[in-house]
Amino acid sequence: MSAASCLLTEDQFLCSICLDVFTDPVSIPCGHNFCKACITEHWNVNVPYQCPNCNKLLYTRPELQVNTFISEMAAQFRQSAQQKASSSEQQAAKPGEVPCDVCTGTKLKALKSCLVCLVSYCETHLEPHLTMSGLKRHQLIDPVENLEGRMCTKHDKQLDLFCKTDQMCVCMLCTYSDHKTHDVVPLEEEYEGKKAELGKTETEIQQMIQKRRVKIQEIKHSVELSEEDADREIAEGVQVFTALKESVERSQAELIDMIKEKQRKTEEQAEGFIKELEQEISELKKRSTEVEQLSRSEDHLHLLQSFRTLNTAPPTKDWTGVRVSPPSYEGTVVRAVNQLEETLSKPMKKLFEAELKRVQQSAVDVTLDADTANPWLILSDDGKQVKTGDVRKNLPGNPERFDTCAIVLAKQSFSSGRFYYEVQIKGKTDWNLGVVRESVNRKENIPLTPQKGYWMICLRNKNEYKALADPSVLLSLKSQPEKVGVFVDFEEGLVSFYDVDAAALIYSFTGCCFTEKLYPFFSPCNNDGGKNSAPLIISPVNHTE
Repeated sequence: MSAASCLLTEDQFLCSICLDVFTDPVSIPCGHNFCKACITEHWNVNVPYQCPNCNKLLYTRPELQVNTFISEMAAQFRQSAQQKASSSEQQAAKPGEVPCDVCTGTKLKALKSCLVCLVSYCETHLEPHLTMSGLKRHQLIDPVENLEGRMCTKHDKQLDLFCKTDQMCVCMLCTYSDHKTHDVVPLEEEYEGKKAELGKTETEIQQMIQKRRVKIQEIKHSVELSEEDADREIAEGVQVFTALKESVERSQAELIDMIKEKQRKTEEQAEGFIKELEQEISELKKRSTEVEQLSRSEDHLHLLQSFRTLNTAPPTKDWTGVRVSPPSYEGTVVRAVNQLEETLSKPMKKLFEAELKRVQQSAVDVTLDADTANPWLILSDDGKQVKTGDVRKNLPGNPERFDTCAIVLAKQSFSSGRFYYEVQIKGKTDWNLGVVRESVNRKENIPLTPQKGYWMICLRNKNEYKALADPSVLLSLKSQPEKVGVFVDFEEGLVSFYDVDAAALIYSFTGCCFTEKLYPFFSPCNNDGGKNSAPLIISPVNHTE
């Protein structure tokens, strides 16, 4: 081996990844060799698996086994290199290093420890173990301290066996006493087994690391998507609210201009009347002066000749019925707001259509669960329709069934993410729709509120819509919906209801805390003598264009 190793160069024993002499060298299918730890770490970071030297693609990750031949050659090369290095400069043992047990005076750094002699040797004192035939058979290892710990304290023999029964190292004499009937194997055999287990554990750990790295990338990707959605939503929100703000400001300006115009016309009318009155006052003052002067005259003839002219009344207007009434502003603001609402209705409709289109992307297939249906209910064969019958069926009283109320749940349950479905309620005068948590009371008549595990809206008396909160909320809808969309965001704690045809939001429960499975909930309510006989129909979702 020594002769062969002398013919080999240092480059042939270097790992191309760490550029150091091989440690636990392994060969991969393309024929190249690497340190086991180096190629393992390389493949943990780089996927798909490729050879770092020739870039050959490996479709599956090879199971790595140490190449004992190359390992022995590398060990010989390393030992030779160490001997050459140490021969040129002997080093004293530093703190933390194993000193030579044979050296007197200055303790040199040990190169090897002998498991037979239980002594650590520097380069000089190790020479006999490398040259003498009797000592060559001794087992040398990298220098370690406390070699006495490798001896059996009871028999003072080397611990070269392993008791699998007690899971401890023993010596040969122990197998004739305390471990006589135990399963004992050579230390090397157990070493190889445990080393294989460690290799398997290391592989499992690396796989776990790789899975977590993939999960990190998945989470980062989710954050990136969330950021994109947030930016898009902000941009759309700014655009919508800017348009709303401009519309409001424009309507406000128009309202102010209209009011000011009314006031201006009133002022103009008043100024006209005042000007005319002041003109008449001026004429009357002039006549008053003339009358006063004539009344002081002592000329009989002049007074009589002038009296006739002065006695004639000047042309004046009868102001008795003249009024300046302030303009009426009653209903001005209300009409302006109504006009503004009509102006905003189109962009608002587009906004709701966009929102409905987004939630419809979470559409799921929902079917009714007959095992939960109240005995008064009639379900279609495909599980898509339910109505209330006139006869109570004789059904098993299983725990899932609702006994007192005309209720049925879907077979599907949801404990994460988002889901959406649509229900046709055309022709009905009463109904309940929403979602419930799995643990709701199914045997008693209780309030259908979030506190009891119900999130839903309802129709009563044909035109009275309510959100069954606590207290309930009366809903004001512009039109009667014929198809209702139900959307749930589990993590967000959101339950929203939409008028599908009008693309309008009916109501949202927000800030909900969901801690268990949710089921879609359907209640067609009582038949009411046939007035409410139309079924609730789970409809396929036609995505809004």
